Amino acid sequence: MGDSAIHALAGSVGGCVSMALTYPLVNLSTRAAVQTKKEDLTIVQAIRKTLEKEGLSGLYSGLSSSLAGIAITNGVYYAFYEETRSVLIKRRINSPHSTSALSTSEGIIAGLIAGSITTLVTNPIWTIQTKQSTHSITSIESKDSSQSESQSQIKKKRPTIIEAVNEIFEKDGLKGFWRGIGPALILVINPVIQYTTFERLVSALLSYRLVKKGITSAASQNPLGRSSLSDWDMFILGAASKLVATGGTYPYIVVKSRLQAASHKYKSSVKAVLHILKTEGLKGLYAGLGPKLLQSVLTAAFMFVAQRRIYEFVKRLVAIAASRRVPIAEI
Repeated sequence: MGDSAIHALAGSVGGCVSMALTYPLVNLSTRAAVQTKKEDLTIVQAIRKTLEKEGLSGLYSGLSSSLAGIAITNGVYYAFYEETRSVLIKRRINSPHSTSALSTSEGIIAGLIAGSITTLVTNPIWTIQTKQSTHSITSIESKDSSQSESQSQIKKKRPTIIEAVNEIFEKDGLKGFWRGIGPALILVINPVIQYTTFERLVSALLSYRLVKKGITSAASQNPLGRSSLSDWDMFILGAASKLVATGGTYPYIVVKSRLQAASHKYKSSVKAVLHILKTEGLKGLYAGLGPKLLQSVLTAAFMFVAQRRIYEFVKRLVAIAASRRVPIAEI
């Protein structure tokens, strides 16, 4: 099993773990993004309201498709990102100033390649997840605001994965599964910003520690690698890089969510942004920002730590299997 494949597996499992831990925040953020009738609720108030109206299951609607989505998304992304990263580093392996961190331009190239492929492959999964997560919200908004619905009625409205697939296909055909692909492709810049920021932070931290150890010339000494970073380092750097990425691209996350939920008929991403500004103001472009920032930062932090540990564990298994000449399938 190659390094890229191990990274892909570790990324998939790590992503599922972090998604499961933070999913209620994902759900609340998506719902807030697609609603036009805004309520200024804190995260705690939003959770309480969802529990009162829909029960605990309301906080986890769409979880199954989200776990499938994050597993495939992270698997594809890490496979292509690490493969591209490996190729770029090998190109300059004989350089006297070579390090284990990508340069800014290399990070952007790796992120754009991996992000574009991942987005095209996984957009249908996220369209289904958004349909599941927001179905009860869009159903309620289509009725008179004075009407209230019982918890059982709302539960009946929440579609299964199969029902969501059928509903999307019946309404828009195959192209319906790629709703929001425009802003989704623009949002490829999100992981690009995240991983480029992460690489820069890793490089800066390692350089700082080299200087602290009195090593001033990376050319004459082996620079510290990623393996020297602790779990806490990965947690902090992962959280910081995701904070920068999500904070800078959030308006397009709102547009993508609304297009995938099919709750708004926008002709283009630019027109969507202008329409939201006109009808809802700047605040509309940042609907659900609070829970999304918290969720994104925690998810990225947990994911970087989990991905690293899972990678190391699988790497050890592969090494043991290779030394004993036992097929991986028999482990």
